[in-house]
Amino acid sequence: MFLQKTIRKRTVVHGIGIHSGEPCSLTFRPAPPDTGVYFIRADLPGNPSLKVSGRNVQATTNQTTIGGEVFSVATIEHCVSALSALRIDNIFIELDGPEIPICDGSAKMFLNALLDVGLVEQDQPRKYCYITEPIYFSEGEKHAYVVPYHGLRLTVTIDFPNPTIGKQTIDLDINEHSFGRDIANARTFGFLKDVEMLQSRGLAKGGSLDNCVVLDNEKVVNPEGLRWADEFVRHKALDALGDLVTLEMPLMGHVVLYKAGHDIMNKLVRKIWDSPQSYRHVELGADISDEVQRFSGWTLPG
Repeated sequence: MFLQKTIRKRTVVHGIGIHSGEPCSLTFRPAPPDTGVYFIRADLPGNPSLKVSGRNVQATTNQTTIGGEVFSVATIEHCVSALSALRIDNIFIELDGPEIPICDGSAKMFLNALLDVGLVEQDQPRKYCYITEPIYFSEGEKHAYVVPYHGLRLTVTIDFPNPTIGKQTIDLDINEHSFGRDIANARTFGFLKDVEMLQSRGLAKGGSLDNCVVLDNEKVVNPEGLRWADEFVRHKALDALGDLVTLEMPLMGHVVLYKAGHDIMNKLVRKIWDSPQSYRHVELGADISDEVQRFSGWTLPG
């Protein structure tokens, strides 16, 4: 827990692209200390790379897309969400084309691939973004905030008019075990009318009941049903953990989200960067007991 981590050796995840419906693959590769998380396009001249950073986020409608001058990568959140839980600091994610495999719409295959090859500690200490004062962002009825916490805790609330979803909340301390048990298998979801609209525009060709929970106006269309009754909010927690990787540093704090999607998460990340008085960079062994004691009685608003 004191040192940075990467993976022991390369590992590959195969699947299809959500929009093209064509086969694609992703290769996780170990990276040196102090590298961070990078996507690499192995199919392009010079193998260009792109850092997973909030500064590179280009779009946040229904997914998080990062991009640079040479290429962009969409729907990164499922792939990188496991990095938050596993505290993987340095890794190269090599793509053989423009899309990440959608797999079954969850993070399960990415998590399993990383755990199968194992993690290794490196010779540099890990530095955390340790929250010392509450940081709050709101936009209409949506809000996101983070308060001091000695660990990573996530509280997510969603509220949809669809009767199958309704209002759902999940509250978890995030670690490898809770992620694998309670979040990693939660699939992305969408509404039948939206899926049909996207496919009519030549998009989401790879979308199916094998990689998405689909709802009509009243019920889940998938014949197997849900993996949990609250699978929807669990997937939103998965998405949020993926978006937290764009902070470029592991977070120590309690993140509370209400109706907050990728757009609000990106704005929260930027708000954290813009609030240097409310966090500090610490190594795990540093003395942070004063801050923990100071906010031990903090009560979450709302």
